[in-house]
Amino acid sequence: MASNTLSRRRLLRHATAGLGAWAVAGPAAAAEPQTRTPRGRIRQSVSKWCYEGKLPFEELCRHAARIGYKGIDLVRASDWPTVRRFGLIPSMTPGAGTITKGFNRRENHAELVAEMRRNIDAAAEAAVPNVICFSGNRRGQSDEEGIRNCVEGIKQVVGYAEKRKVNICMEYLNSKVDHKDYQFDHMAYGVAVARQVGSPRFGILYDIYHAQIMEGDIIRTLRECREFILHYHTGGNPGRNEIDDTQELNYGAILRAIAETGFQGFVGQEFVPKGDPLKALEEAFRICDV
Repeated sequence: MASNTLSRRRLLRHATAGLGAWAVAGPAAAAEPQTRTPRGRIRQSVSKWCYEGKLPFEELCRHAARIGYKGIDLVRASDWPTVRRFGLIPSMTPGAGTITKGFNRRENHAELVAEMRRNIDAAAEAAVPNVICFSGNRRGQSDEEGIRNCVEGIKQVVGYAEKRKVNICMEYLNSKVDHKDYQFDHMAYGVAVARQVGSPRFGILYDIYHAQIMEGDIIRTLRECREFILHYHTGGNPGRNEIDDTQELNYGAILRAIAETGFQGFVGQEFVPKGDPLKALEEAFRICDV
């Protein structure tokens, strides 16, 4: 994410908050009619943090459901009841660690494994399909050592994820613009970790915005690495804003390529709208409904 970093870091700091207080609110306003039937080849979700300060959370959920979205990404347990009330899925929730503190350091493993087990339990009980984790910052570490440590740490908890039927997704982030020194900043790193972990319940959160900054070659990469990708995020480049024709990525072509791989997970809209948030939400859905 290029902006509102503090909002997402605040979410991650609360990753161990547990189920929390269930949200209480009045009846939802009547949803506006959907103007056309979605094609439905891609299950789309939208990231909560991108709309903080732009739309009240209930309004985001209501409009997302009206438009045709199926989930809300990056929501902690206290948000799940609101998401469910609008017929949506909490499609991704915090798992363990932070962007800077991840599985690439052995000294983090005991804490992260315990945290991950707690959040896998909460996710499994609420039928939340994905939890997120990170490599952590490089801090002079070689990629070989970072990969080895990530594999060692994830293997301590991936069997539990298999048992509870929850996916662990490690996110690809750019280290050029937004997350200086982050280690999993090229696809080969994540593929190496996923290949060595060797579980269908562990894979990559392929953030297209970050990948475009670091390597580009998006469609070829997602085709070649499709077996290791469990979740996608979008965002216009440069700026992580709308995914329309104001930026350089052709999301229509990208989403068609994703659909052609047979992908069954979620594609999460994770862009920060500069203009009308509802118009951006509707347009992004249209672009990606291939």
